[in-house]
Amino acid sequence: MKKMSLMLAVLAASGMILTACGGNKTAETKASADTTAAAGETTAAAVKENSAGLDLAVQLGPNPETIDPALNSSVDGANMIMHAFETLLIVDKENKIVPGQAESYDISADGLTYTFKLRDGLKWSDGTPLTANDFVYAWKRLADPNVAAPYGADMLGAVKGYEEAAAGNLDALGVSAPDDKTFVVELSSPCVYFIKLATHASMVPVQKAAVEAAGDQWSLKPESYVSNGPLKMIEWVPGSHITFAKNENYWNADKVTLNTLKFVLMEDSNAAYSAYQAGELQMIKNVPTEEIPALKGTEAFHIDPSMSVSYLNFQTQKEPFNNADVRKALSLAIDRKYVAETVMQGTSAPATNFVPDGVSDAEGGTFFNDVTAKEGKTFFNIDDHASDVAKAKELLAKAGYPDGQGFPAFEYMTNDAGFNKPVAEYLQSCWKETLNINMDIKIVEWATFTPTRRAGDYQVARGGWGFDFDDPSNLLNVNLSNSGNNDAKYNSPEFDKLLNEANSTADVKEHYEKLHQAETLLLEDSPIVPITYKNEFYLQDPKLKGTWYSPYSYWFFQYATMD
Repeated sequence: MKKMSLMLAVLAASGMILTACGGNKTAETKASADTTAAAGETTAAAVKENSAGLDLAVQLGPNPETIDPALNSSVDGANMIMHAFETLLIVDKENKIVPGQAESYDISADGLTYTFKLRDGLKWSDGTPLTANDFVYAWKRLADPNVAAPYGADMLGAVKGYEEAAAGNLDALGVSAPDDKTFVVELSSPCVYFIKLATHASMVPVQKAAVEAAGDQWSLKPESYVSNGPLKMIEWVPGSHITFAKNENYWNADKVTLNTLKFVLMEDSNAAYSAYQAGELQMIKNVPTEEIPALKGTEAFHIDPSMSVSYLNFQTQKEPFNNADVRKALSLAIDRKYVAETVMQGTSAPATNFVPDGVSDAEGGTFFNDVTAKEGKTFFNIDDHASDVAKAKELLAKAGYPDGQGFPAFEYMTNDAGFNKPVAEYLQSCWKETLNINMDIKIVEWATFTPTRRAGDYQVARGGWGFDFDDPSNLLNVNLSNSGNNDAKYNSPEFDKLLNEANSTADVKEHYEKLHQAETLLLEDSPIVPITYKNEFYLQDPKLKGTWYSPYSYWFFQYATMD
């Protein structure tokens, strides 16, 4: 076995996604809301009265569709999960992989067996022992077809026996616990980024007793949301807030400075801004776009880089978007530079390809998008939009719609947060003026938007992806035909083949070469259309210290203090 020191690992790591949440469960189940609120109010009051530490209130979004680790694939839900749970390995404030629940790990010489050694004395938030078998249960649950986890194939596809497990034979999955402190993972083929996968929020353990006792409702109630991270849930009032408190059974509880962390559930950016101004919130993610000019340059306003891309999904199984020429024409008609610099007030950068800036390539210190540009494969000409429009018109005519004639009016679905509505209005105007195509805008609430998009019940919809780990496959895998995050319903055997070859080779150079080929194919087919490389802009009280933001679009608050 080849020993690797966790403390020396400097791999970039994990974040969470901006796409739809998976599964059929919803956070807003009225039947559980009254029970949750009633039980939580007493618990929360007791925690606040009897504990020392900081009581912090923040806004990262509205009601999450789910905070079940296996079902979630949205960044707001993941941020909550990562405060409540902990993976085998975690990512520190410098984006280095360091020990989490595992204190060390070994990799076999052939790269096919990973052996994780857990820390001594690990416990769940209810005080019961946590063992390696809890990871076995959670990872098998992630593969379970009855759970329908959106990240199942992405996270476990390289694990031996995954296909059989995904078909219903969970015992075929190559995970085992020889003893309470040892968790073994067997891969079917090498995966050059598997350690990065181990930091992902879907890979946390979940308590079998809690899940089986409460069923689909387990993640909605403080009494059944048993966790193993720095915080534990004490209250959930749907439409209002989810409150977490310090988990005294966490192995590193002495370092946790929070008493409580309240995630205030708001979709209205103006309401969030008012609450921030009133001192009710110490941090808000949803800042009213009209306030940005006045806020720029102030100590409280932040614009930080995010390894993420904003894009459009075409429902490729519906006419006329089942035609690649149509999709590509609509894509090329978009003036990405104007969107980034004018519509989005300089808070993002125009996309030149699919994979955004900051994602590593094969050689140390190199980046995937830079390598693409050096090879002359930049797909969008952001400095000569007129040439892209000319190509768009040719492609539309080739598809049978010269000057837009006969092209059916269609609907663009989005939620109203940040610049989503202004971007939708720009697209409506752009496609009408350049291609003579009519588009209607459909604004829906976040809780409705995500399951509708995932189900494919749309024509064109807003999309986006924040990287979970530093490898281009994390984004490209979204478009695999068997991915639970494939909202565009894209199905390309050639693309699947390239990705599967990239993800199963032990040769790092070949891995990245295949990924470059896959990106080129994807842009030619245009099932999804990149628009901007996203930055995160937010407000945070300058007196709030000890928190950090990661380029995977996470905020970490467990060690926060106030001056």
